Amino acid sequence: MKVRAKIAVATVSGKAYYKLVNELKGRNIPFLSLVPGEPIPQSIGVVLTTESEKPLINHQRVLIYNVEEDPSNIIDEALRIITSKNFYEELIIGVDPGKTLGVAVLADGKILRREEFSSMEKAIDTIFIELKNNPSKIRKIRIGKGVPDLAEEIAHRLEVSLPEEVIIEMVDEAGTSSLKNMGFKKKLSNADSAIKIASKKGVKRSKGALIDETKR
Repeated sequence: MKVRAKIAVATVSGKAYYKLVNELKGRNIPFLSLVPGEPIPQSIGVVLTTESEKPLINHQRVLIYNVEEDPSNIIDEALRIITSKNFYEELIIGVDPGKTLGVAVLADGKILRREEFSSMEKAIDTIFIELKNNPSKIRKIRIGKGVPDLAEEIAHRLEVSLPEEVIIEMVDEAGTSSLKNMGFKKKLSNADSAIKIASKKGVKRSKGALIDETKR
């Protein structure tokens, strides 16, 4: 069943359209492409456009995109609008370390973002962006321990830069890299593994020490 789009991209700017659509497709978020001035379906909750094209948009919720900015910021804001969330109860970011790093962002159980990165720096930058863009009461980062040295390096880099209230957990990756279907195991992508890691409780890391929450 096809999911009805709630976000519309209305611009004839090639650069703006490319960057917005790339971000939406990368997160598997359905969207509708419109030319500014076209009628907007009632199902659309927010419209993304540029400053010069805004007067042509007849909609209550319009977000202006500056092509020089990271498109992830405006997409995060659009997602909060269509889910009627200005503030989340719990934001969990799952990280699947490896040659390709998977990162998944879950807000109150809903997947906001799932992406893969070829460098640790880009993955960590994305984590910082998502924490900044999505206000929440509880913030957790869950890192898979499948590649221990890499997992520890990521945890350390985050630990020295994040506020103390952001909880870092190390997660056993058993059962997070494959999916059973009809008796067969299917290997998951790093991004999908990151979703499973985000959904699995781990061992809390506090200033370099590991505390097993299950023994509390």
